[in-house]
Amino acid sequence: MKKEKSCGAFLFRKNNGNNEVLIIRQVQGHWCFPKGHVEKHESETETALREIYEETGLNAELFEGFREMLSYSPKENVMKDVVYFIGRVSGGKVRVQEEELSEIHFVSFEKARSLITYPNDAQLFEKAADWFMNHQEKWL
Repeated sequence: MKKEKSCGAFLFRKNNGNNEVLIIRQVQGHWCFPKGHVEKHESETETALREIYEETGLNAELFEGFREMLSYSPKENVMKDVVYFIGRVSGGKVRVQEEELSEIHFVSFEKARSLITYPNDAQLFEKAADWFMNHQEKWL
């Protein structure tokens, strides 16, 4: 069985007192969070930061204390691990990577819950949102 690994992040922010998360829409139509394949000699955090920038044009800062992984089989004889971190935007300008994405938005947690396509992404988002709610004062 072939093994694949991707890394990404939930990017949170406060906007006028409301909690928001960055969500992306893949060209295939599903809603998820920025992530992508690990390249040679990259660490997990390097991959996450590179992929966020490539997909969205945004620079990010990742925070210690949250690293969660989900595993699934995207196709026959392939097992994929996806590692997610939590962070915030630290710079850059929103730019959609048109080869892979059709939309990028910061949305409320409620809106994100209604958009997320896959149940495993939704479960991990709930874990990340809970972590954010309990730790946000440290980094906002």
